[in-house]
Amino acid sequence: MKILITGSSGFIGFHLSKLLLEKGNNVHGIDSMNNYYDVSLKKARLKILLKYKKFSFSKTNLENNKKIENIFRKFKPKIVIHLAAQAGVRYSIDKPRVYLKSNIDGTFNVIESSHKIGVKHLIMASSSSVYGANKKIPFKEIDKTETQLSIYASTKKANESMAHSYSNIWNIPITMLRFFTVYGPRQRPDLAINKFT
Repeated sequence: MKILITGSSGFIGFHLSKLLLEKGNNVHGIDSMNNYYDVSLKKARLKILLKYKKFSFSKTNLENNKKIENIFRKFKPKIVIHLAAQAGVRYSIDKPRVYLKSNIDGTFNVIESSHKIGVKHLIMASSSSVYGANKKIPFKEIDKTETQLSIYASTKKANESMAHSYSNIWNIPITMLRFFTVYGPRQRPDLAINKFT
């Protein structure tokens, strides 16, 4: 099966791409390879993926709509897994516009391109940060999420809202995944687990 993964050189994207390739799928990765954290870690992950014959890769920003449309049109994925985003709650305080470009404009381009080529399923990364100031523990998927506490969380909530609208209007199956702290080999160096150890 043809599967397109955004953020394929990121921690989750790399492991998912590798798993899908090992199962015999054709995977096309998209990543901007930005320097939010050490690019050498992203390059090392990409080097591993490029060893697979069924892996292809495009280095581009999701905000570049023409490039994104061309990649989707040429590769024709059946499933799109959108994991790319500008991450980091603290960084969003200092660089809010980066989050608007990547997480809002970029995500819109992925959703729109998925609609245009008629993907069978769009899976998107959201974040546990959307729960914001909710006092009720444990969180549930049906809880209201109206009190985001950072620009990062606000952009992720906006992504959920856009996805819901597209799914409603165009009948696109879209699944949102609200990740909590994900950890493991080759994880992001800015996470608490790395810092503590």
